[in-house]
Amino acid sequence: MAETGIKKWVITITVISASLLELIDTTIVNVSIPQIQGNLGATLEDVAWLTTGYAVANVIILPMSGWLGSFFGRKNYFLGSIILFTIASFLCGNATNLDELILFRILQGVAGGGLISTAQAILLETWPPEEVGIATALFGLGAVFGPTIGPTLGGYITDNYSWPWIFYVNIPVGAVAAFATYTFINATPKTGRGKPIDWWGIILLAVAVGSLQTLLEKGESEDWFATTYITVLAVAAVVGTLLFMWREMTTEYPIVNFKIMRHRSFSLGMLTSFVLGFGLYGSVFVFPIFCQQLLGFTGQQTGLILLPGGLCTIAMMPFVGIMLKRGVPAQFMATAGMVLFFVFSSMLSKSTLSSGTEDFFWPLVIRGIGMSMLFVPLTTLAIQDLRGSEIGQGTGLNNMMRQLGGSFGIAALTTLIHIRQGLHRSNLLSNINEYNPAFVERFQGMVQSFVAKGYTFLDAQVAAYKAMEGTVIRQTLLLTYTDIYWISGIIMLCAIPIVYLQKFNKNANVPVDVH
Repeated sequence: MAETGIKKWVITITVISASLLELIDTTIVNVSIPQIQGNLGATLEDVAWLTTGYAVANVIILPMSGWLGSFFGRKNYFLGSIILFTIASFLCGNATNLDELILFRILQGVAGGGLISTAQAILLETWPPEEVGIATALFGLGAVFGPTIGPTLGGYITDNYSWPWIFYVNIPVGAVAAFATYTFINATPKTGRGKPIDWWGIILLAVAVGSLQTLLEKGESEDWFATTYITVLAVAAVVGTLLFMWREMTTEYPIVNFKIMRHRSFSLGMLTSFVLGFGLYGSVFVFPIFCQQLLGFTGQQTGLILLPGGLCTIAMMPFVGIMLKRGVPAQFMATAGMVLFFVFSSMLSKSTLSSGTEDFFWPLVIRGIGMSMLFVPLTTLAIQDLRGSEIGQGTGLNNMMRQLGGSFGIAALTTLIHIRQGLHRSNLLSNINEYNPAFVERFQGMVQSFVAKGYTFLDAQVAAYKAMEGTVIRQTLLLTYTDIYWISGIIMLCAIPIVYLQKFNKNANVPVDVH
């Protein structure tokens, strides 16, 4: 039953705060990795498991969250996830070695996977059906803003405090969210109790999704199928997925109810969520590397550059929810969001080596507006036909697809960066020869400049070649990132036709869970 008055807003703030914790933690650690690496005496490859372990645990739990909510009761499961996440944050901050930290990050990921989908389901229960667009918009604040603010917050904490504080900041928020959940959120029946537990489904899900996520996280750095364990993971992901789907379609009490795929809007919504994850996480991943590796910005500077776009998302989300409530078709708003994302990508593709922080303000503002017009309409379209307990299952699967889309996006874009880097470098080096007048003129100018600074002629030539190599590297990276921005924008545009295959309803009201 929907809530009214102050209780509705207390529950809304509670579930958004809890889910925001999890979303921020997906990116906040990234900027602190060098400090953690030095403090714990670990290699970069080992420290990378802090991100991989968290993501793998998170994505395994997401599709199970609907079943776990029915088994333990949605309120109990949500409260338990908050408490476990808060305790895991404290343990992460107190870790004395890398093995402990990775273990506690995995524990964080397990708890975090129960926060997102359960929070969204609770929110849909709390708001009346005619205001579900506003509820989805409010939830979208965290889903889009979390990954954006994470690097800014992480950079500030790392620069001004020590790395354990990126975990300690979760504790007071988690404690307040746990208290508010216990006090204000209504208990729901444990409808899953008394039924057989699908242990084989749980095992196969862990194998399939865990292998796939690890493959995407580590594949590029391990040169993909040149490494034996990556090949094993790929086989495990394919075989595990097929066996998992067969198991869930044939057992009477599945851990994931694939019967909800009968809803065309939901099936297509899974695909659009995948594309949304690709754009959301892929762009947040590429842009900081571009700024820091090529333009020389610090982590905190990069985070602050991203902040205005995140603020635009916050400002736009309620507006998007109101527009949906007033009958503006979700397809139209999603199309506008995808076009704006393409505009953002197109503007960034025109960046130069002399681009400053002010050059990224408007592109990122446009991205922020576009993302606000994507998350809410796409989620509304996906879950508009779900009923009863299907909502918990649907939000879990939908969030998992967005997460996997982000992982695929990061893996694909990283691989493309290396491929295009090699191609552009080869093309640029072909112009560096004594038969190219432009090269000869520039090279001789460099040599003369170094000689004027006191270098011998031979030393000046060596220095000129090194300077030319630096120029080639920077131009190679610039051309590569230009390609990546274009590819990201085009992929988003290609997803536009999909939304028009979904149920076209100007006044789509998402039903709330009957529990």
